[in-house]
Amino acid sequence: MSVLGSLLKQFVGGLEEIPAKIAQVFQDQKNVIGGRKLGLDEIVEMLQDISSSRPAFICLDALDECIAEYREKLLDLLNQILYKSPSTRIFLAGRSHIRDEVVKHLAGRVVAISITPTKDDIIRFLRAKLREDTTPDAMDKALEADIIKTIPETVSEV
Repeated sequence: MSVLGSLLKQFVGGLEEIPAKIAQVFQDQKNVIGGRKLGLDEIVEMLQDISSSRPAFICLDALDECIAEYREKLLDLLNQILYKSPSTRIFLAGRSHIRDEVVKHLAGRVVAISITPTKDDIIRFLRAKLREDTTPDAMDKALEADIIKTIPETVSEV
């Protein structure tokens, strides 16, 4: 699961000194013929070690875009990290349809807050994106007005 490997890389990169235990695991993997990727258990254990000794924050965006099977495994692994590192805080962002899944896997360790964009938020976003258009001649004022009117009315809340 490359997400956790990426988190580990970010955690280690933020340390002043790499803990000896983590350095040894990487050295051992490097010495295996052809090298070997770390297993999920090893990554989780390292994340637990690092986050249990100092305040840690994990932020994951677009959790709803993760394949359901992987998302379930990821949430279980995050729960393992929280179990050994109770001072770790995790911020997850995703569409509302995964809320129950997050609550289920992180039971007792989650506060869920729904944030829904207003019509004005959507209009501001659209205008900003339209200003970034690399082919502005492809759209006339009528089409732009139609986009600004139609999209905010049809955006789903999921």
